[in-house]
Amino acid sequence: MIKYKLFFLFLLFQFNLGFNLKTFTKVGLFKSIRDLFTGDIAIDLGTANTLIISNDKIVVDEPSIIALDQQTGKVIAVGRTAMNMHEKVHQGIRTIRPLKDGVIADFTAAEQMIRGMIKMINPGNRFFSPSYRMVICIPSGITEVEKRAVKDSAEHCNAREVYMIHEPIAAAIGIGINIEEPVGSMVVDIGGGTTEIAVISLSGIVCEQSIKVAGDVFTRDILDYMRRQHNLLIGERSAEQIKIEVGSALAELDNPPPDYEVRGRDLMTGIPKVIKVSYSEIAFCLDKSIIKIEDGVLKTLEMSPPELAADIYNNGIYLTGGGALLRGLDKRLSMKTKLAIHIADDPLRAVVRGTGIALKNLNSFKSVLMT
Repeated sequence: MIKYKLFFLFLLFQFNLGFNLKTFTKVGLFKSIRDLFTGDIAIDLGTANTLIISNDKIVVDEPSIIALDQQTGKVIAVGRTAMNMHEKVHQGIRTIRPLKDGVIADFTAAEQMIRGMIKMINPGNRFFSPSYRMVICIPSGITEVEKRAVKDSAEHCNAREVYMIHEPIAAAIGIGINIEEPVGSMVVDIGGGTTEIAVISLSGIVCEQSIKVAGDVFTRDILDYMRRQHNLLIGERSAEQIKIEVGSALAELDNPPPDYEVRGRDLMTGIPKVIKVSYSEIAFCLDKSIIKIEDGVLKTLEMSPPELAADIYNNGIYLTGGGALLRGLDKRLSMKTKLAIHIADDPLRAVVRGTGIALKNLNSFKSVLMT
């Protein structure tokens, strides 16, 4: 028996499969070989960013974008490398963001992007692609056709089992809420494509709103404002950077950020120029979009059963997603709802962490997972 084990160990080293001798001695040969050919991963397939958890670690955190060769359709880059090319390419290269409003808009590009990001999990493995069991989070307002698109994309990327979980439930699990208790918890997940607002109790969504106003709309608002107010044409990447540096939901902040220099093309002269923008300007241009999020929160509170409304009054509202980092948003929502607003410790990764916990405890969370 020892000879057979040594022979298998020799073969694995020869084929550069990254075999771990410590794992071999602890858990035995069969489990070690099985782990090389199979795996479990949790995916937060977001409009702006895609995150993947494997072995309880976030192994991929990349922008949801892919660069393709126009002539051959071959993948040139995926993730951050493709984002660096975005809006800077020539006619031979095309950059695509396959997801729009939280769902797959370009099926082929999404499949190629997911496949490329899965390869990032174990870049040293060049000989085969393991078969994965996947848990993927999806917006709560998704249609059956859009669910099928997510599942098909995962299956084409060598998934042996595919489970899906709604984003608000994944976010609640990720920030440590016990969703199985008969206690109402309200989660507002502001992502790139959609804002998911949900009241959760007993492992289910009691009432929810999924509105298509989120980070991407904020970016477009800034882009339009710069064009209209300053006659300055800027790109999507520059607008995103403005949102990060001086984005605000309030015109008056206790700790205001310094003014930010914006570089773009003057629409009047056609010559590149630089201007400075303040957080107050950005708060003004984002105002209409933030009002829509406020209305969504108020509408969800109106729909809540009275006993759950009492729980929400005691526990407050939890903010997750990249939009939760917008300066002053928690204070603005608190003034509007008269409730306590809690921002998650790591709002950008709350959803993927919850998805990872659901993957690790499939039996416990079967009631919230969809096949």
